[in-house]
Amino acid sequence: MKIKRILAGIYAANCYIIYTEDEKREAVIVDPGGDYKSIIEEVDNNDLNVKAIVLTHGHADHIGVVVAIKKYFNIPVMIHKDDSEMVKNHALNLSGNMAMGAISFEPDTLLKDGDKIEFGDGYLKVIHTPGHTKGGICLYYPGILITGDTLFEGSIGRTDLFGGDYDSLMGSIKNKLLQLPEDTIIYPGHGGLSTLKKEKMTNPFLRDM
Repeated sequence: MKIKRILAGIYAANCYIIYTEDEKREAVIVDPGGDYKSIIEEVDNNDLNVKAIVLTHGHADHIGVVVAIKKYFNIPVMIHKDDSEMVKNHALNLSGNMAMGAISFEPDTLLKDGDKIEFGDGYLKVIHTPGHTKGGICLYYPGILITGDTLFEGSIGRTDLFGGDYDSLMGSIKNKLLQLPEDTIIYPGHGGLSTLKKEKMTNPFLRDM
């Protein structure tokens, strides 16, 4: 599995293109929040066969170019069932008050905890991590954890927006993410990479866990 990070849009959300190196070269695009041309160029330059868009949650900075990417590749959009209403409603996903303008669309596949998104010779396991939003998810493959806005290097996702809940977020981190191997690399929705071990040791929100 290979991962390419693209700093997408004016809100600096991380978009990830995750692909296998077998002959199929199948890929998924996670959180295409902006920079449509950069995403297309990365796919074309690596001769990838994109199978789906996967959203870690429904906020505007992570869904900004979903409609355009979906149309270009003719692929499904996947999101956890508890965030499905957000992407249908620009007031809930906050895009109506942001620079990209109002965004709304119908998701194709509703995910749940434990689902496997398979592509090429790899997969991503869905881990439901409510707290930043009700339907926030992380995506896991041994050694790799896409955390969306659940866990960042040195911080955690905010919980003061629609669907947010601090206790739920901390429970998701403690009971799900911190049960994974410590050497797992974190690929967050904003900011730089980290590891679970580093976050356990240095993240001020995790020190008592």
